[in-house]
Amino acid sequence: MATIKDVAKLAGVSISTASLALNNQPHVREETRKKVLEAAKQLNYQPNGIARDLKSSKTYTIGLILADLAGPFYSELIRGIQDVTASNGYDLVALSAVGENPKSVRYIQEKRTDGMIIMAHNISTEMIRKAARPDFPIIVLDRKMEADHIYSVGVDNRKAAFEAVSYLLKKGYRRIGYLGGPSNSTDNQQRFLGYRDALKAQGLKVEPKWCLQGRFVKEGGYQAVKLLAAQDLLPEAIFSANDEMAIGAMEALEERGIKVPQEVAIVGFDDIQLARYVRPALTTVRQPMYDMGSMAASLLFRLFQKDRSVRSVMLETELIIRESCGGNPSISGGMGNGMEGSDRWSLRNV
Repeated sequence: MATIKDVAKLAGVSISTASLALNNQPHVREETRKKVLEAAKQLNYQPNGIARDLKSSKTYTIGLILADLAGPFYSELIRGIQDVTASNGYDLVALSAVGENPKSVRYIQEKRTDGMIIMAHNISTEMIRKAARPDFPIIVLDRKMEADHIYSVGVDNRKAAFEAVSYLLKKGYRRIGYLGGPSNSTDNQQRFLGYRDALKAQGLKVEPKWCLQGRFVKEGGYQAVKLLAAQDLLPEAIFSANDEMAIGAMEALEERGIKVPQEVAIVGFDDIQLARYVRPALTTVRQPMYDMGSMAASLLFRLFQKDRSVRSVMLETELIIRESCGGNPSISGGMGNGMEGSDRWSLRNV
């Protein structure tokens, strides 16, 4: 008996594409659909009725795809999502999207869950746009998309980065480097623009020699700053696009006997738990990761009830001042970035 794998092979398409074509799903080119149907006819393919029925019914499962499940950044995000899904009687399936062609995309293409939350820069916008449909809404956390059945929850990364770098400039630092993540990450792109905007506002230019690539991982930050230090090219301060890279940078400086913040100031982004415990404690932009997760999950359940009144949500960030930039740890800059879109300054003990 022929299987869908045989149909896909004869038609020269992937199994997921064959499945979409056979189930008359959108986002399949008409030419491809005809090839698949002709292959199924030649092979006398008969779909498994039980499996098809199961496929079309609710799974009572929410999918979550992250760039990497190993990082400390995601723990609060996952907890926020899990608390909402559990309270609604749903399960959560968390998957990683490691590499150029992650297998987790099958969960998107084949609608293996009732809805999906995605925070993975290596899953393309086009793939997400093709997969989203009325019975399979998608929430993106690392980009903003204007497309049917796609919604977003996030923070204003550009504005938050501008706030952080502006603080360094106000403290008198002028030679400020940027330690960035992957070039195809929207978060990284927006944080770099905020860094550039802050320099430009003070009449300063971005220096390519101080723009480093750390891949959003601790080892990447360590290696990038170690290489820069070996060449005696260190700036006065470094704005890191996430905390993991910032902590790696601090380790590289410590190895060479370079003191933070006396010789090089460091500011990160995220406020992971480790940020307050490293020495010196890390100044960083705090993202509300638990709230981001719970908001994304809550929005999905609203969509399940056909409530499409909210397309995107922007949450607040806050600049947490600690010792790594030579600041007074009793003062922090708060950045209003929510529904009202206002700015604010606040006092906070950390």
